[in-house]
Amino acid sequence: MSRPPKPRITKPSLQWKWTRGKWVPIYRQTKTIDGKRKERTIQLDWQGDPKRLDELYWECRSGRSERQRKPSPYTWQSLVIAWRSDPIVQGKLADGTKRSYRREMDALLEKNAAKDVRRTTRQGLRKVHATLADTPRKADWRLQIASLLWNYAKLKLDWPLGDNPAQGIDKYGTQRPFEPWPTWMVEKLADAPENVQSAAQLILGTGQRPGAAIEMRWDDFSGDRMTVMDEKQGEQFDTYCPPDLRNYLCELPKRGAYVLAKNLREPLGYDGIEKAFRMWRNSMGDSAKPFTLHGLRKLSIIRLAEAGCSDAEIQAVTNQSAETVAYYRSKASRLRLSKAAQERRT
Repeated sequence: MSRPPKPRITKPSLQWKWTRGKWVPIYRQTKTIDGKRKERTIQLDWQGDPKRLDELYWECRSGRSERQRKPSPYTWQSLVIAWRSDPIVQGKLADGTKRSYRREMDALLEKNAAKDVRRTTRQGLRKVHATLADTPRKADWRLQIASLLWNYAKLKLDWPLGDNPAQGIDKYGTQRPFEPWPTWMVEKLADAPENVQSAAQLILGTGQRPGAAIEMRWDDFSGDRMTVMDEKQGEQFDTYCPPDLRNYLCELPKRGAYVLAKNLREPLGYDGIEKAFRMWRNSMGDSAKPFTLHGLRKLSIIRLAEAGCSDAEIQAVTNQSAETVAYYRSKASRLRLSKAAQERRT
């Protein structure tokens, strides 16, 4: 059997090796230590996907590949274990408090167990807090647990940590539901900065949480389909892309891999967009202050309900709970009925 031609993908430090009947990409890293040249190779599990190969290559190029990292002694998992094993701390807590803390710490560890605590930033925590905004109590618990563990690591374990990144992030507390944007504020988007306009169009068109909508890539869109991310469940699914969003994106210049691009490979991210949004919102005075980016997601429910969509259809678009859909559907019904009533006056 003849050997197929080597893939034509070339990059610095990238080599191709024929092994087990297929071409395998190898990242070759060399460095000089004490006058001696040392070499290390990392096999890239590209699975035949050029996009995946590009991501794996740049992880190695920037030193972010897991194969290049030394295991950190300062992980969230080791911190939680130390906190739970401390007899002084545990002796001061009621059984109910212990159960609550255990539940919230287990939730934190689901995706963060192996992550280095020292890499936690205020921007990162703020993004997580915003991602969980649909469940304000859960969002505030996540901040509280991160803060508690950070202080314990710094003050009791003498870990080399700086200021607590949870400080300065406002908690939601007891929250009223997010208010959907009024028509006048949506119309004002025409005068908003381009990145705020684009973020609003993505949230309205996808019906997803602002963090996920804001970090969508151009290749998430294909014809009348789009791939969206449910941040809370951590899963992706395909859904229909409405014409309004398609038309908007067709007119938008491409500046990188992401629709809202920081550079060719990175997104602007939730924090940067939210800051720009707040500046724009504040320019409109007190009447705009009650409304947040999350209110656009709620407006998407109302628009779908007013278009005659069933609860199941709305959930298929937004992936929100039946209770949330029912709550905002009631607002849509009220708007529709009041409009019909007022129109009869004229």
